[in-house]
Amino acid sequence: MVVELRPDNSKSSSSKEFESLLNKDFKDRKLKENEIIKATVTEITKNFIVVDCKAKMEGMIPVEEFKNDNELEKLKVGSTIEVYLERIESFRGEIVISREKARRMTAWKKMERVFETKEELTGYITGRVKGGFICTVDGLPTFMPASQVDVRPLKRVDHLMNTPIKVIATRIDKNRGNVCTSRRAVLEKSKNAEILEALKNIKEGDIVDNAKVKAITDWGIFLDINGIDALLHVSDLSYGRVKKPSDLVSIGQKMKVKLTKIDTKTNRVSASVKALTEDPYENLSKKYKVGEIYDGECTKLMDYGVFVKLEEGVEGLIHNSELSWSNRNIQPSKVLSVSQNIKVKIVNIDKEAKRISLSYKATLDNPWNKLTENINSTYKVKIKNITDKAIFAEFDTGLTGMLHYKEISYNENVEDLKKFKAGEVIDVKILEIKDEKIKISKRMLDKDPMEWFKDNKKEVGDIITTRVHEVLKSGVKVSIDKDKKLIVNIKKTDLAKDAADARPEVFSPGNALDAKITELDLKMRKIKISVKAAQIDEEKSLVAKFGEGASKSGATLKSIFEKAKSLGGKKKKSKKEE
Repeated sequence: MVVELRPDNSKSSSSKEFESLLNKDFKDRKLKENEIIKATVTEITKNFIVVDCKAKMEGMIPVEEFKNDNELEKLKVGSTIEVYLERIESFRGEIVISREKARRMTAWKKMERVFETKEELTGYITGRVKGGFICTVDGLPTFMPASQVDVRPLKRVDHLMNTPIKVIATRIDKNRGNVCTSRRAVLEKSKNAEILEALKNIKEGDIVDNAKVKAITDWGIFLDINGIDALLHVSDLSYGRVKKPSDLVSIGQKMKVKLTKIDTKTNRVSASVKALTEDPYENLSKKYKVGEIYDGECTKLMDYGVFVKLEEGVEGLIHNSELSWSNRNIQPSKVLSVSQNIKVKIVNIDKEAKRISLSYKATLDNPWNKLTENINSTYKVKIKNITDKAIFAEFDTGLTGMLHYKEISYNENVEDLKKFKAGEVIDVKILEIKDEKIKISKRMLDKDPMEWFKDNKKEVGDIITTRVHEVLKSGVKVSIDKDKKLIVNIKKTDLAKDAADARPEVFSPGNALDAKITELDLKMRKIKISVKAAQIDEEKSLVAKFGEGASKSGATLKSIFEKAKSLGGKKKKSKKEE
């Protein structure tokens, strides 16, 4: 059913007058939407709080909006509260108000004010979220990072849940509705105030007898000095090297220290134990001399060297290059060990930097001197490894020499490397020592095959008889001596006077070949021989011997050779008969 409302013209003049006065009264109250107004509680029901906002009708607020801070328990009829006016009149003719929104708006205004002044606020940790907690301040939920709950990390915060705590707003973003709060800042502020007061009672240079050990780390010790935290760095424990502070002190132990630095801006105090004793480096030059040898104890092995204690508080460094004569980059652990007592030689003293350079190898016999003095002696070496072109072998002194394949034998065959194995012990001689590099030779142990020419008095121009050793495409290899240690190449062009005969394939291993020495340099080990040159010399000789009057008689070169051959054959035959 639709009811049409029409103006009631029958109203009395008094009613109209009352309505007019009422409207005027509401108009004079100047209620504005989206603002906080004061309201009076007129009734408290199970589900709603009824309030008078001096509007046309009373407003109703759900009781859930009053549960924060136990406000509902304190609420009474007649109490004045602040509410947020959303609508003066809804489509139903009702006023729309909110206690929660009023509380939040008030809280935001307060939050903006105290953010600038760093004023302390009362909050409640009401829940846990990723990375921290929800801290409600005056009904406004804020984010408190886990690191801001306490000055030290807490595993559990159960004792702080829903308990009033003091916080400070550290960040605020109204557009996004984000606020970050911190309980830690409040605690540190309070602590700093206490520290500042305590710092007034101490000064740099003071000696404290009752400094209590609070915590121990690998890099230092935290001390409690009459309520003040102080750091005793590991470098200030002793003039000597300290492996672990925990090896020297324990939690709760009391120590005697000297206050070396007090920073009032950061409230940091530095303490020292070694400042209580005399610096051993002050009289260092009187006790230690460069070039002298002293006793020491290895205290620490590093990748770059070894630290050695000469006395309490005085340490030096042996660099890797000073550990071994044979290896400049040797690992310290392969030479020395911690706690080992050794002899060291002082190389350098830097008093200002408090650094002492030491040498361990300088206290040992120098194997380089020994090898240099006996360079022509025979040595036994152990093969370490074999490469494509050389053998690396170790002397009993630890030094390593290189044996090139050309120094294995006088034949200079790279295939000779295959004859050797790692770990095998061989005899060698030293060829050269230069720039801490040793070149060794095995062939020097044998007689030089080149001596054959001296022994047999052979020179350039002489004809010698050789045997084919190997047939190649480019020529042949021939052996000159019986032991086949003196092998020489004869090029294809030097195999015969006639090109048709100069073919390597017509020769076989073992064939005898007469060849002429065309070049001989014993020092440079250069030899050249030629069958062709020998044949030419033979031809000239035959012509000179059997070719007299050849032009007169009409004799040919062929006939001269046949004559020489026949005479030579008869001569050999008569010789055999003899």
